[in-house]
Amino acid sequence: MTEKLAKFKFTPAMGWGLGLAAALCCGVGLGYYWRVFYYFDRLSPVTLTLALCALFAGVWAGALALARVRDFDLKCALAILLCGALFCFANPPMQTPDEVNHYLRSYSISQGHFDFDVDRQYPEDVARLVQSFPGAWVSAHTSQTMGTDDDGNPKVYSSAGHGLKQWGETGEVQSVADGFAAYFDDTAEAEPLGEPIFFMILPMLPQAAAMVLARLFGGGALACLYAARLANLAGYTFWCWLALKNCRRYKPVFLAFMLLPLSLFMAASCSYDAMLLGCYYLVASFYCKDEITDRDVGLFLAAFTLMNVAKPYINLLWLALPLILPRSAWKTRWKKWQVALAAIAAAVLVTRFFEWYGVAFRYNYPDFGRVSEGADQIPQLLFVLSNPLRYIAVMLGTLYENSFFIGQLGVFGALDMPIEFLNLVCPAVLVFAAALSVHERSSLRALPAFGLGALSVVYIAGAMTALYITWTPVGMVRIIGLQARYFLPSFLMLLVLLAALLSHVLEPRLKGDEKKPVKLALAVCAAVAVIGAVLLAQHYFVGPVYLLPA
Repeated sequence: MTEKLAKFKFTPAMGWGLGLAAALCCGVGLGYYWRVFYYFDRLSPVTLTLALCALFAGVWAGALALARVRDFDLKCALAILLCGALFCFANPPMQTPDEVNHYLRSYSISQGHFDFDVDRQYPEDVARLVQSFPGAWVSAHTSQTMGTDDDGNPKVYSSAGHGLKQWGETGEVQSVADGFAAYFDDTAEAEPLGEPIFFMILPMLPQAAAMVLARLFGGGALACLYAARLANLAGYTFWCWLALKNCRRYKPVFLAFMLLPLSLFMAASCSYDAMLLGCYYLVASFYCKDEITDRDVGLFLAAFTLMNVAKPYINLLWLALPLILPRSAWKTRWKKWQVALAAIAAAVLVTRFFEWYGVAFRYNYPDFGRVSEGADQIPQLLFVLSNPLRYIAVMLGTLYENSFFIGQLGVFGALDMPIEFLNLVCPAVLVFAAALSVHERSSLRALPAFGLGALSVVYIAGAMTALYITWTPVGMVRIIGLQARYFLPSFLMLLVLLAALLSHVLEPRLKGDEKKPVKLALAVCAAVAVIGAVLLAQHYFVGPVYLLPA
């Protein structure tokens, strides 16, 4: 027996077969779990099991296909694209922050309308889609209903954190499935829908082009939505690919952020955050290069300008990044002050042009104020300037109340829907990715390290101050509207600093293959991304909604 075992060879085909068997077991097990724990009966057991087995077999087939890609950066980019595609369809329509406005503006552009007219109306199926999925299908619109327990006693049920929505105080409690049913009901009449209060053009062009293609192939409003999401995801993947090519160190950290479920949730949506996050990661990657060339300066200026078009003025802070780069890495004809001057000029000119454009080509819009009642920019700014210590206390208190947002990396939607498993796992994955970089002896010196840390902290403070001034009632003791996604670029830079520190105090045990740490990071982070997509779909389409009575 010992001799037979010694002669036994484990072939790649056996590994593929075992992986497929494991994938099929995952499909069977998940289907059984949904039917037993959530009483999921909208599909027959056979149909549900076959669908889930096909899904996990497809994931395994994607993993095998990626294993054959030789270029590692391309392999990582394709993994981002495939994992993001799962989020594209796991997330119901209009559940991403501001997705309604971004979708409507992109649809107008796809029709050839590059101006803004509130009296211009959308096609009937677009209006029906928006009305069928009014957004925030979770605890931001909590429903309270009366039911009975197993003994027949009255019991109050709450929809907080569940995929439910109630129309009005006494309306019917509905699920996401009811939203799809309403959209596909051609007999229902939709109220006329005009253009949104959103005047951005440039970041919406890729998804507008995808909508044109979707309609050319006969797709309706829903097909245009998914086409736009996939286009945004492709753009995000492109920026991430450029960033990975830049990284000469700390690549596991960048991979962890790129594959973070929250990043993919935003990237696979109609939000311009797809472009914004990709540009953030690209700009930050220049810190991880050994040499900055003329080509790098051009890419930095392009990404920096696009970031400021999407989020004006706050992103001017990223101008500090080239200034804190080590002098030894600067191998370009450009002087640092020249790059800084060119970046400011490009960002301000392009931003001001599109601000002017948004006003000059705006028609029939009434006066509109801030969304948050009581917010007023000038009085709030004066309040901050006259009470700096109190405002610092407001910032620290808001960060403390929200666990410094590092514990909210599994919160999706507009602060509506937390997946506690991801809230727990995602920070651990990020720290794990930083630990995988300890084999890269850091060339980080004191001054650049201090500059990177200062940029991270100042960016967090700037993002909080921007929301305090523009969205928070004057003098309020906490800041309204903050979400963990706003701090992803700062968290990235802080994790790079952590990786640099760990490289000086830890001794790596992974030896031999230099790419082993980044390969391990890809496998772990991609697995977490797939799990995140499954949990997101479970919440919206399967979960506790079926345990609560209508």
